[in-house]
Amino acid sequence: MDSDAGEDKARVFEQAAELFGILATPMRLRILSALCDREKSVSELLAEIDTTQPNLSQHLNLLYRSGVLAKRKEGTQVIYRVQSERAVTLCRTVCTQIAIEMDEPSSIPLSERLSPRA
Repeated sequence: MDSDAGEDKARVFEQAAELFGILATPMRLRILSALCDREKSVSELLAEIDTTQPNLSQHLNLLYRSGVLAKRKEGTQVIYRVQSERAVTLCRTVCTQIAIEMDEPSSIPLSERLSPRA
């Protein structure tokens, strides 16, 4: 294998692992789900997601710094919205598949499951 091709493949895996790491907490998945349809303020997100304001802000900041979310100020409010539709599509696809597997475990062969434990 060409060393440049090997380095390119390594970078692809590193970036994919970084994205999966960013999305790898239930809290961040809840945030993305809450922002799928429209932008929301931190106070609106707090009304939907059971957590503390400092914890929510920490997760929002990481999603913002990674480019998954965008934000803007409106007076004293910070409004967040999805910036990476592809990241949301990836999360939605995975979560939908796992929900189907949990609801109908016998209908999907083990070899076709995303989550063998579901």
